[in-house]
Amino acid sequence: MGKPVIVVGSDHAGFALKEFVKGILTREGYRVIDEGPADSGSVDYPDYAERVGLQVAGRPGRLGILSCGTGIGISISANKIPGIRAALVHTPREAVLSREHNRANVLVMPGRPWSKKKTAEIVRAWLKTSFAGGRHQRRVRKIAALEKKYRA
Repeated sequence: MGKPVIVVGSDHAGFALKEFVKGILTREGYRVIDEGPADSGSVDYPDYAERVGLQVAGRPGRLGILSCGTGIGISISANKIPGIRAALVHTPREAVLSREHNRANVLVMPGRPWSKKKTAEIVRAWLKTSFAGGRHQRRVRKIAALEKKYRA
């Protein structure tokens, strides 16, 4: 299978990181869908978590990348969308484990502070890692079951 489509979004605090990540993705041959915002003016992160989540959930071949100030609010928001497994990561190792063990389909990084070098390492680590399956598949199924059990 070819490279996934990557859907990106942020709030104002994650805007610079989002723009930087778009550049990495484009240079490495990924198709990028930018769900906004278009500038660094103040916006609400749940709106962009929803846009990205709806573009990723239930759509094989799509992954998402989100950012807000801490990454906490946008990851909580994205995880409200059925089928989204958004992982807030701070290191390349966490990025790898989020894909290998949790089958994360949305990568979340804090927009304050951030470094180009570390962000590039995290994005590349996350994208090159596949789900390990095995015992982890059972756990991912249990996450999906919780989602269905408590859906409002």
